[in-house]
Amino acid sequence: MSGLKEIEETVKSVLPQACELVKVELEGPQIVIYIKNMQAFYSDEHLITRIAGKLRKKIVVRADSSVLMPVERAMAKLKELIPEEAGVKDIHFDPNFNEVIIETMKPGIVIGKQGSVLKSIILATGWSPRVLRSPTMPSETIAAIRGASHTMSEQRKKFLVNLGKKLFTIPGKPCEWVKITALGGFREVGRSCFLLQTPNSNVIIDCGINIDTSDASRAYPYLNAMGLSLEQIDAVIISHAHLDHSGFVPYLYAYGYEGPTYVTPPTRDMMVLLQQDCINVMHSETGKAPFGERDIKKQLAHIITREYGEVTDVTNDIRFTFHNAGHMLGSAMVHLHIGEGMHNLVYSADLKYGRTKLCEPASTNFPRVETLLIESTYGGHADIKPRLEESETKLAEIVAQTVAKRGKVLIPVIASGRAQEVMLVLEEKFKDPDFTVYLDGMVKESSAIHTVYPEYLRRNVQRRILQNDSPFDKPMFKSVKNNDQRKAIVESDDPCVIVAPSGMLTGGPSVEYLKMMAHDERNSLVFVGYQAALTLGRKIQHGEREVPVLNSANKQESIHVKLTNFTLDGFSGHSDRPQLLAWTRNLRPKPSRIMTMHGEEGKCEELARTLNRMLHVQTQVPMNLDSIRLK
Repeated sequence: MSGLKEIEETVKSVLPQACELVKVELEGPQIVIYIKNMQAFYSDEHLITRIAGKLRKKIVVRADSSVLMPVERAMAKLKELIPEEAGVKDIHFDPNFNEVIIETMKPGIVIGKQGSVLKSIILATGWSPRVLRSPTMPSETIAAIRGASHTMSEQRKKFLVNLGKKLFTIPGKPCEWVKITALGGFREVGRSCFLLQTPNSNVIIDCGINIDTSDASRAYPYLNAMGLSLEQIDAVIISHAHLDHSGFVPYLYAYGYEGPTYVTPPTRDMMVLLQQDCINVMHSETGKAPFGERDIKKQLAHIITREYGEVTDVTNDIRFTFHNAGHMLGSAMVHLHIGEGMHNLVYSADLKYGRTKLCEPASTNFPRVETLLIESTYGGHADIKPRLEESETKLAEIVAQTVAKRGKVLIPVIASGRAQEVMLVLEEKFKDPDFTVYLDGMVKESSAIHTVYPEYLRRNVQRRILQNDSPFDKPMFKSVKNNDQRKAIVESDDPCVIVAPSGMLTGGPSVEYLKMMAHDERNSLVFVGYQAALTLGRKIQHGEREVPVLNSANKQESIHVKLTNFTLDGFSGHSDRPQLLAWTRNLRPKPSRIMTMHGEEGKCEELARTLNRMLHVQTQVPMNLDSIRLK
């Protein structure tokens, strides 16, 4: 379907005259229909399905501005229609989109049975309700993002309309070839990024940084190898929020990119949180960062969120769909449908095909797959991890033994994912503990974001959040804000558990705690995630007792490590080798070519050899800067 006139004619052919069509607008990858008579529209419940079927696009129907109830009267009407027990926190009217945004503790009550309350709102006021869940505890990130969406509404509207015109009205050449270029994260972990190209399209998939190196040549993707200016990039698609996949996106906006970035809703919020922290850490450690807060805000204005399973046109010859990856809140595998069925590519990103306390296992069913790009973090022969239950039991034992000798347990974590997994274990194993679990850095903020998106979590966690029994805001958890509090916690005689980023001891509060705790043999250090080569975490994990750290003057000094360190591999958000093999074996349909990436070189090669023998398909291990024609 191309051209606004043709789209309008199709809408008119299906929409009854009684609906009083005013205009059809292209708004990013969706088509918005403005009408005057919403009552007539709702009289046929299959109408929107028929229009979407004809246009094969996402359709949104809104009341025209001329029939909207004035804001003051509409506000009074909303208070009549929405039950008090819904716990409404805020109501905001957005005339740029003819929407009323309702923030509430209980969205289900605002929606009503089969959408009955939403329908009554739009019929009574004309305003299209958009319901947002409030976090169960205060969240500065959620407040800032929602505040920015209000203030940037007019800017966003212009961006989406311009993008819509580009998507639907600019004809493309025939799609005669498809290729990818490896820009980062191939035969390594960190700075994941690749470019997908056709004769019409240039799309970047993931754009991360390697936070575990001080070597600038290995820290960022090889964007200069694209042979393109950033203005020539059509779109960016981000699989999940971890910095090795999303950390360099603001740089694109700082240096000329003006297009959309597609993410799941939780990824948007987590990404902004982690990028903001990245700037703070870089400034504190080196005095500079490759982008600033202004660039994160610009990125936010250009983000388009998509749910799992929602098919989206990203250019006129590429459409994509997110599928659950099981790795962290909102993490996704990306299915790319290229050239009207010419080629189908699945990018696994980071996947977890096993039981965790936080997320459901990665999906295995796709419409079509010719080429698979799969992560290989634990793709080596020896990468067989213990069952999660064993690690949970072991963690509880370490905590109990350390607390019994009046020691303290330091658990370095990624603030998003592993931190919440650990919190769920501690909350389950210690019902009424005589010690405190301190949450430092972004852990509390990240946990608050988890409570906004329970539908992305395992069913039992989802149920608890919906029943006002969130496991993330129990009295045993206390938040830490500054160095004075950290010092007081470590110097206190009271035993405790400290959950703090970064997970590899590459910076952040976990390193500050280590400096203060390392000398005391009563203390324990527990690794629950991957420790990259050359990181401080890997050094301690491998038994080094004299390790280098930066002091308050930013100069290197050594500390002597006397505390006991443990590694609990069962908590990883990545699939181990058996899980990777099982996921690929169960993948439907079977791919004809597999490329391994996101792993140390040897692990990528080992996994590729095994998949070749097991599935009898072509396997490759691309290097950074390789360009490979897929079709």
